[in-house]
Amino acid sequence: MAEVFAIATPYCQRMASFPSPAPAAAASDVAQSPIVVTGMARSGTSWVGKLLQASGEVTYINEPLNPDHPPGRSPGVLDAQVERHYQYISEQHEDGWRAAFDEMLQLRYHVGAELRQNRSPYDLARMTKYATSFLAGRMLGRRALLDDPYALLAAEWLADRLGCRVVVIVRDPAAMVASWRRLGWTTDLGELLHQPALMRDWLEPYRAEMEALAAAPGDLAGRVATLWRLLYLLAAEFERRCPAVSVVRYEDLAADPVSSFAGLYAALGLTFGERAEREVVRSTAGGAQRTAHRWSLSRSGLSKTGFRPMDSRANLVAWKHQLAADEVARVRALTASVADRWYPPPC
Repeated sequence: MAEVFAIATPYCQRMASFPSPAPAAAASDVAQSPIVVTGMARSGTSWVGKLLQASGEVTYINEPLNPDHPPGRSPGVLDAQVERHYQYISEQHEDGWRAAFDEMLQLRYHVGAELRQNRSPYDLARMTKYATSFLAGRMLGRRALLDDPYALLAAEWLADRLGCRVVVIVRDPAAMVASWRRLGWTTDLGELLHQPALMRDWLEPYRAEMEALAAAPGDLAGRVATLWRLLYLLAAEFERRCPAVSVVRYEDLAADPVSSFAGLYAALGLTFGERAEREVVRSTAGGAQRTAHRWSLSRSGLSKTGFRPMDSRANLVAWKHQLAADEVARVRALTASVADRWYPPPC
C-alpha cells in the first residue's frame, strides 16, 4: 500500500544523520530544553539515554509512558493515566497530559501520589531514588532527560508544546525483528488500533492491514515489521514538520561511537567532556550481552533499563546470523516505503 503522505528527503541524500547545532542566538534555549530519547522498543533508546546521562547535566527518567509497572504507572514521576504502549498525544488531545508533563519536566516529584498507588519495598526504594534525583536536579539546574520508546507518538507534541529536543532512534527493521524474536517478545497492533485519535489523525488507511496482522499472532516478522513501518512513518513526518525532532540512526552511533556521540552532545547543548568520552568508550567496547535489561549505577542511583555495555560494532551485524534470507527479504518488502529513507537500496 502506498503511504498516504510524503516521506521527506532520503537518508542517503542528506549531509548528516544528526540534528544540527542550534544557531548561536538559540544556543541558550537548546541548553535549557528537556531532552527526549525515543524510538521503537529495542532500537537502542536506553543505550543512548544512559550515554547522554554521562554528561552529568541531566536527570534521567526511565519510561514514564510505559503502561507496565515498573517502570511506568508511577504517578510520583508522571501523574497521568497511561493506558497504551505508544500513547498518541497531540495538541488536540492533551487533556490530562499537559500538567503532568509540565511537573515531570520541572523535576517535581509527587510523593503522596506515588504512595497512594505503589507501596512495595521495590516501589519505596524507587520512590526514594526519584525523589532524591529530582530534588538534586532542580538544585543543580539539570535538564530532564526522558528515555522512553513509548513516547514516540508523542514526539511532535513534546517538541512543539513543551519545548523538548527529541531524538528518535531508528534501527534497521530486520535487526529489530531478530532482536524481538531472540527475546521472545511479541507485539499487539491493537495498542494502535484502540487509540481512536491516532487512527483518525494518521492510521485509518492502514486499518485493514493492521487488523489482519492482529489476527495472526504467529506472524511475528510481519507484525514487528508493520509496527516498525507505521511508527517510523509518523516519526519521519514529525521530523519534517518540527525542527526540534531529529531521527538518528542507531547504526551511525554504533559504528563510530566517540565522534557520533560528540556530535549528538553538541546538537543537544551538552558538554562532551572526558567523563562522557570515557563512558562512551567503556559502554561500546565490551562483549555483547544477551539479556534484555540490566541494573546500572549512576549519579541518580541504581536503575534497571535496557542499557548494557556491548561491542557496538559487532552488534551491528549480529542479527544477520539470526534471520534467514527469505525472512530478511520479507521484512525489506514490508518496510521499504519508509525504510528507504534511512536504509536505501545499494545505489
